[in-house]
Amino acid sequence: MFRARAALLLLPALSACEGGGEAAAKPSPSEDSAAEPVSTLPPAICSAGQRWAPGAQAFVDESVSWGLPELMPVGVRMLAVDFDNDGWTDLLVRSGTTPDDFAAGTRSTWLLKNNGGEGFIDVTEASGLVAPRDGGPNRAAPVMVAGDVNNDGKLDLYAGLPDAAGAIEATSELLLGDGAMGFALGAEDSALRVNRGDVPYGAAFTDVDRDGQLDLFVGQNTSSVGAALQDRLYQGDGAGGFTDVTADQGLTTQPWSSITVLNAGGAHSVAWSAAACDLNDDGLPELLVGSYGRAPNHLWRNTGTGFVNESVASGYAYDDREDWSDNESARCWCTLHPEDDDCAGVPEPRAIACSTDADAFRWRHSSDREAYRLGGNSGATTCADVNNDGYVDLLTSEIVHWDVGSSADPSELLVNQGDPAVRFARPGNEVTGLTRSHSGVSWDDGDITGGVFDFDNDGWPDVFIGSTDYPGTRGLLYHQTAPLTFEAVPPEQGLDNPRSHGSVFADFDRDGDLDAVLGHSSARCNSDCRSTFEVHLFENQLSEGSNWVQLKLVGQGGSNRAAIGARVRLRAGELTQTHAVSGGGGQWGSQDDLVQHFGMGAACEGQVEVRWPDSAGTIEVFDIVSGYRFELVQGSGRAVVVPVGSGSGAE
Repeated sequence: MFRARAALLLLPALSACEGGGEAAAKPSPSEDSAAEPVSTLPPAICSAGQRWAPGAQAFVDESVSWGLPELMPVGVRMLAVDFDNDGWTDLLVRSGTTPDDFAAGTRSTWLLKNNGGEGFIDVTEASGLVAPRDGGPNRAAPVMVAGDVNNDGKLDLYAGLPDAAGAIEATSELLLGDGAMGFALGAEDSALRVNRGDVPYGAAFTDVDRDGQLDLFVGQNTSSVGAALQDRLYQGDGAGGFTDVTADQGLTTQPWSSITVLNAGGAHSVAWSAAACDLNDDGLPELLVGSYGRAPNHLWRNTGTGFVNESVASGYAYDDREDWSDNESARCWCTLHPEDDDCAGVPEPRAIACSTDADAFRWRHSSDREAYRLGGNSGATTCADVNNDGYVDLLTSEIVHWDVGSSADPSELLVNQGDPAVRFARPGNEVTGLTRSHSGVSWDDGDITGGVFDFDNDGWPDVFIGSTDYPGTRGLLYHQTAPLTFEAVPPEQGLDNPRSHGSVFADFDRDGDLDAVLGHSSARCNSDCRSTFEVHLFENQLSEGSNWVQLKLVGQGGSNRAAIGARVRLRAGELTQTHAVSGGGGQWGSQDDLVQHFGMGAACEGQVEVRWPDSAGTIEVFDIVSGYRFELVQGSGRAVVVPVGSGSGAE
C-alpha cells in the first residue's frame, strides 16, 4: 500500500549517531572467517539517507484504510508473521481465554491475512485456528508464538492456554500450519497438552542444542492458590513431537519456602513473559523469564550441555536499588512500629493516611526488605543489540507505582558487557534519556510490552515502551541520537496511542520502513480511554529518501527451516549492526516478522554475515545492496531478490 507521504523535516543520515562518541569499550565479538561471497546483484536503489528530527511526521494512524475498525480486533497480544508465505506480513491478535463463538459474535482471536498491502481479511474461522479437538466449544489460546517445528517450510503455532483453576476442558496445543492460513491440531498425546495446572504466560521457540529441530521454552505463572510454578523446556524432535527436558537441562527451581533461595533467584519465577536469545555470542541461546509481583527475573546461561542460573549475577534478576525507606507502606508500618528492625529514622508517609496496620497494605516487614522483594513487576524483555557493539542488550518493561518508591525496578536498558558469563550494566534512564514526566503525587507506569526497531532507517535502533492499564499512560517512542542516548518523539509526530498494550513492528505495506501495530487497553478506564480493547496500525512515513535492506533467511542442512536463532550481521558504511531471528517471546506471546529489516543510514551496499543455527555454527557471507528484500538460503552463497508480492523462492 503506497500512499502519498506528508512533507518531512529530515536530517541527512550520519554514519554514527549524532553527537559522535563511542560506546564503552568491551571485548569485541569474534571475527568469524568465511568464504568470499558470490552474488549477482541488481543496482542499488540509493539515497543520501536521512534521520528523523523533531517536527517530522514519523507515523500516521491508517487503521481505517486497513479495515481494522470493521474487523474489530479488540485484542492486545499480537504476532506479526507471514503465515501463508506470500511475502506479506499477516497479523494474529488475541484477547483473553473466552472461546470464540462466531455465530454469536463473541471473539477472542483474530487471524488477519494481509491482502497485498490493501488491508486485512479475517480468516480466523476458516483457518481452523480455534477449532475444538473433540467437539464442543471452540478453543481460546491467548499465548501464541510461531515457528516451523517440522521443517516443512510452513509456520506452526504453540497455542498456550493458562488454566490455573483446572476449569477448562481444552488444553494448550501445538497447531501445525499448512502454509495457506490453515491450521490443524497436533498429536493428541503431545507433551504440550498439560491436562491440569498449566499456566503459561510466555513462550519462545528456540533451538537450545542446535540440532536443527525447534524446542519450546514456556514460562509458568501461579497455581489457583497463588503458588509459583516450574517453568518448562520442551525438546522438539523435528516432527512435531516434544519431550519435557526441564530437569535434564538443569532448569529445575524450588518452591517459595527459603528466603536465601529466593534472593539467589533459585525459586520458581512468577512468569509474565519468556525470551530466548544468545547473550554471549557463543551461538547458544540463553533463556529468560520476566517475573511479576516483584519476584526475581530468571536468566539461564546455556553451556551446551545444560543451563546455569545467572539470574542474580548477570544483573537481570533485579537492580541494585535497595533503599525501601521511601516506600509509603513501609513508612506507614515503621510509623506504627518504630521499634522494628531498620525502622529508626524512616520518615512518616507523605500522602497516605496511616492509623492501622491495614494501611500498610503493600508491606510485610518480615520479608519485604529482602532483595527478592525489591525488584520489579516485569512484563516483556526485548533482546536487541541497541548500541551496535555486536552484543545483545535487554530492554525491560516494568509496572511501577508511585507509592513503592525508588526500590521498584523501572523499565530500562540493560547493557551487555561482553562477558562470556553474561553480565549487564544498568546505566539508568536519566543517563539514557528513557525518561517520562509524571503529574501529581499519585501515578502509575503500566509498562507491559515494548520493542526495539529502527523507525527512521538510520542504522541505529530506537525504543518503544508500551504503557497501559492506568490513567494517563500511553505508548512512548524514543529516537536514538547517540550511542545509548535517546530523545522522546512527541506522540503527535510518532505513535499516538493511549494505554498502549501490545506492540509488533513489521513492514506491512512493503515500502521499506517498519510500521507499528499497537493494542489498547480500556481497563481502569477514565476519560483518556478509547471505547474498546482495539488495535491500531500506524504507517511509517520515512521510507522515501532512506536506505534499507530486508532479509528472509531459510535454514537447511542442519539448521531449523525458519532460521530461528540465526545471527545476522550487516556491515554497511561505517556501521555494523547485529540482529537475531526470534522465535517469539514477551507477555502471552509477541513476535515481530521473521524477515530482518535493516536501516542502512547513508550506505547503499554492504555485506551480510549469517551465522546459521546449526551444530557447527556455519558462517556465510552475502553481498547486498539497498532497496530490496533478499532471500538468503543456507548453503547457496548468494542473495536472491524477492519481488514485492512474491513469497519465498526456496523449494
